[in-house]
Parts: sequence; C-alpha cells; structure tokens
Amino acid sequence: MITYPTISPVIFAVGPLAVRWYGLMYVCGFVAGWWLARRRAAQPGSTWKPLEVDDLIFYAAMGVILGGRIGWVLFYGIEDVIRQPMRALRIWEGGMSFHGGLIGVVLALVLFARRTRRSIADVCDFTTPLPALG
Repeated sequence: MITYPTISPVIFAVGPLAVRWYGLMYVCGFVAGWWLARRRAAQPGSTWKPLEVDDLIFYAAMGVILGGRIGWVLFYGIEDVIRQPMRALRIWEGGMSFHGGLIGVVLALVLFARRTRRSIADVCDFTTPLPALG
C-alpha cells in the first residue's frame, strides 16, 4: 500500500490570514497564463493588444473563481448553505469545484467576446494554450 505524506494545506499564516497551496497555484496559473498571452499578443501579425490580454485574464480569473465557488455550493455544499446561508461567503473555509470553474470561465470568455466584439472562436483560439501552464 502506498502511504501518502500528510502535508498541511497552509503554506504560512499571519494572524487570521492563511496562504494555502491551492490558492498559490491559482495565482501561479493566472500569472503564467497572463505572461504567455502577453507574449502571444506581442508577436507580429497578432490582432490582440496587451490591454485586451489584461482584460481577458481578469474575465477568466473571475469566471474560474466565481464559477468554482458557485459550483461547489451547488454540487457539494448545498445542504450546508441551506442550513447556514452565510457559508457560501466563507471562502476561507475552502470549497471550489472544477466543473463549476470550467462553466464559469466559458461563460466569462463568451461575455468577453461579446464585450470586445470578437468572435468566440477567436477568443477560444487565443486562450487554448493558456491553461496548460496552470
């Protein structure tokens, strides 16, 4: 049998603020995706501007975070939230859902495409390599 090490989810804490490994990986993924998108936008022939990339990453980050949290509430924490409605806002207690984040980012990219008058195919084509770094 394989024994797994017991690793604390908290990297460090300062008072009530705790930085967790999972949150750090979100930040690293968004920064790496932003860096790659900026490099791709700077290449000759690109129709993307650096400021559009900044907006795109903001939309994607909000979609992943809000979608992930809403997905957790709907798929895993609905009983807790019914008993204690404020539980949905207590993000420091954890609770993210991959499929909720995926739905959230897809909706965010559709919204971004509509707001910038780009085709959703163009936005998806540009963003396809970005999650791999995360």
